Amino acid sequence: MEVLPVQNNVSHSEYQNLNQWYYDPRPHLVEPSSSTAAHFLAKMLEQEIRSAKKTHLSAGEVLLPTGLLQRVSEDVLEVAESECCGVRGMTLHLLYEGEEDCRRMSCLKLDPSTPSTFEVYLTFKQANAGWGFLPQFIKKIARGSTVILSTDYEITKKKLYRPAVRE
Repeated sequence: MEVLPVQNNVSHSEYQNLNQWYYDPRPHLVEPSSSTAAHFLAKMLEQEIRSAKKTHLSAGEVLLPTGLLQRVSEDVLEVAESECCGVRGMTLHLLYEGEEDCRRMSCLKLDPSTPSTFEVYLTFKQANAGWGFLPQFIKKIARGSTVILSTDYEITKKKLYRPAVRE
């Protein structure tokens, strides 16, 4: 067996141009955008509403307006932006306000390893108008009652700390 020396007189930039398969890892080192975080939070909210559907809402179906969770998650991220730990220090309480009462659906913490620095209470409201023909149709198909969420929601922030006064 004979080992032959190979001479490479091509610079790095020429190598990139000649070989289209060259992998540059730098584009993947970018911080996730706020739209990615909002999409992730919207998926988490969807999972929490699905799990609360049977247990806390006692409903067969929960109907949401198109884009509601995305809009809510963007607003929640905007509220968390001014905090010292950001979203990591947030405890999110999901509430449902019906005609007679206000029920707690879920409580979630995005980063359990970070202590809570603030709480956000997200209250979904029951839809009273519109969609009038839909509930009767869904009630016939669904096993239980149908909960229809409105496009209206309320976000309340409660800080769990007091900033230190510097002299």
